[in-house]
Amino acid sequence: MPDFTMEPWATIGAFGVQRALPALVIVVAAWLLLRVSRLFIHRIVQALMDREASEGTAQELSALEVRKRIDTLDGLLGHVLQFFIVVIAGLMVLGTFGLDIGPAIAGLGVVGIAVGFGAQHLVRDYLNGALILIENQFSVGDVVRVAGVAGAVEDFSLRRTTLRDLDGNVHTIPNGDITVATNMTRVWGRVNEDVTVGYGTDIEQVARIIERVGTELQEDPDWGSKILEPPRLLRIEALADSGITVKVLATVRAPERWAVSGELRRRLLEAFTSEGVEIPFPHRVIVSRPAEGGTPAVSEVGAALDGEP
Repeated sequence: MPDFTMEPWATIGAFGVQRALPALVIVVAAWLLLRVSRLFIHRIVQALMDREASEGTAQELSALEVRKRIDTLDGLLGHVLQFFIVVIAGLMVLGTFGLDIGPAIAGLGVVGIAVGFGAQHLVRDYLNGALILIENQFSVGDVVRVAGVAGAVEDFSLRRTTLRDLDGNVHTIPNGDITVATNMTRVWGRVNEDVTVGYGTDIEQVARIIERVGTELQEDPDWGSKILEPPRLLRIEALADSGITVKVLATVRAPERWAVSGELRRRLLEAFTSEGVEIPFPHRVIVSRPAEGGTPAVSEVGAALDGEP
C-alpha cells in the first residue's frame, strides 16, 4: 500500500533541491559580490587618485577635495555595478524557478529603448558628468569657461554645473552641453598684457622699466609667492595707429593671475609716468570744408600762416 503521507514531503524536498537551493546559492553569491564590489571599486578609485598624484595632476587639490572626489566616485561606480549585479541575479533566480526570462529581457530592452529615446538628453548629461568627474576636468571653486560661459564653479552634480560670473549672475549648464571645458585656475597661468607706448619711445628703456617693475613685484613679500616667473617684455606686438604695442608676459599661480595683472598694470603706469614714457591714446582731428565764401578750412588757415600761396 503506497504511503501517501510521504508524497508531499518528497515533492517539497525535490522542489527545494531543484529550485530553492540554486536560488539561495545565487542570492548568497550576489550578496557576496555586492560586498566585494564595494572594496573593488574603492581600490580602483584609490589607485586612480594615487596615479594622478604621482603624475602631478592632483597636487593642487586639497585633502578635503581629494576625499570628496573619492567618495563621489565610490558612490557613482558602486551604484552602477551593484545595479547590474542585482538585475542579473534576479533574472537568474527567476530562471531557476522555471520562469522564461526571455520575455523579461526583451521587455527590459524595449523599456530601455523607450527611455533612451525619451530621455536621451538626460542620459547624456549624466554620462558627461561622470566623465568630467572621473577625468577631474574641474572642481568646485575653479574658474572655468564652458558652453560659452565663464565663471567660478559653485556647484557640480552628474547632471549639471553651476557657475557664477563676475557680475554675480548664476548660470546652470547641463553637462551634456559641455564639449570643451577651459580651466583657468589649474596649477599655473600666465599674465598676458599688451602695453602701448608712443612712437619715438626708446624700446630698450621700456624693456628695462618692465624688467625692473617685474623684479620689484616678485621681491615684494605680498606678491612674490604668487609669481613663478617675473614679468618681462616678450616682443613688439604691433605698430598701432597711435603707438607701439609691446607684449608683457609673466607666469603666476593660476588663481592669482587677475590680481597680479591688476597690480602689474598699476606699477607700470606709475613707472612710465615717473620716467616720462608716453602712453598714447587714440585721437582724431576733424576738418570740415565750409561752403563757398565761408570761413576757410583748418588746412587752409595753416597754409596761410606758413606763408604759402
